[in-house]
Amino acid sequence: MGLLDRLFGGRQGAASVRVLPADLSFDVPPKQTILQAALDQGIAYPHSCRVGSCGTCKTRLVEGEVRELTDKSYLLTDEEMRAGVILACQSVPKGPVVLENDRLSLGGPRHDVIAARASIAALDRMTPDIMRLSVTLDAPLAYTAGQYAELARPGDEARQFSFIDPPSGPAATTARFFIRHVPGGAFTSWLFEAARPGDTLDLRGPFGDFWLRPGTAPIVAIAGGSGLGPVKAVLEQARADRVPRDAILIFGVRTRADLYALDEISLLTRSWISRFTFVPVLSAEPADSDWSGARGFVHEHLAALGVALAGHQAYLCGPPVMIDAALPVLRAAGIAAADIHYDAFTDRSTGAIAAA
Repeated sequence: MGLLDRLFGGRQGAASVRVLPADLSFDVPPKQTILQAALDQGIAYPHSCRVGSCGTCKTRLVEGEVRELTDKSYLLTDEEMRAGVILACQSVPKGPVVLENDRLSLGGPRHDVIAARASIAALDRMTPDIMRLSVTLDAPLAYTAGQYAELARPGDEARQFSFIDPPSGPAATTARFFIRHVPGGAFTSWLFEAARPGDTLDLRGPFGDFWLRPGTAPIVAIAGGSGLGPVKAVLEQARADRVPRDAILIFGVRTRADLYALDEISLLTRSWISRFTFVPVLSAEPADSDWSGARGFVHEHLAALGVALAGHQAYLCGPPVMIDAALPVLRAAGIAAADIHYDAFTDRSTGAIAAA
């Protein structure tokens, strides 16, 4: 069944959803959240976490009723509560609903979500706790730079990881990911300690609304840890498209040993057709080392860039604490909320599904 058939064809027992002002319609199967249904149908619904912790999927309920899986009051203002704002990742429609979300655009990525078997082609240790995973797929996959896929060992729970490269073509059969070892994490511990080339994984994707928006505004990109992956992919796609926009990349890690992909970043710096500035920032580099670059946290260095950030587009990927610290600094610098796009890398990755 094609994407348009899935969006407009209707399914037994499903609730119809219409989202304004894009006038986009899709169906939500019983017991599934609005966000999960949209993602499963290839719709880049704005979100960053899928577990009700970031607020990126805030949506106004115009008509109909939803069942909310968690308390939303800690994320919403009193005004938003009175206006009928809900979290799409925590809302199951009770019947047909009409929603309003200004951030959902028909101009965003639209790819069929596919399921494929992924064979591990290579495992390359980038830092003590970041692995580059390369896989070969048994089915073609179309995606947009900045999006992500779900990976799982057969029969296990899926985790979300961003593609680190622009697509190699309209139907790629290879993919790479930067994966951070989460202490105690079953999947990442297996990947770092026991996985071998030839092992197989289940892959579903693409998902996500992190992608380079059109325009002529300069770009400020902020990455932390494995969040470098989607930022790198977005910037490399822009370079391939010869996008004539100035760009700043701020990359925050703990120590010099945690810096990686520096050759690829150097190539970006040399081959970008406008001005490209790279600023690595170390938060825990020993005081007696010979590191002469920036120290501290990335948000502390935004004001020290010597660049007026008003009018920029901002793209952030990394741990929520980094993003939470950077957002108010970017807004105070004059970047409009509509021009700030981020993907928070949380450890809990599965979408909320209604209990039976």
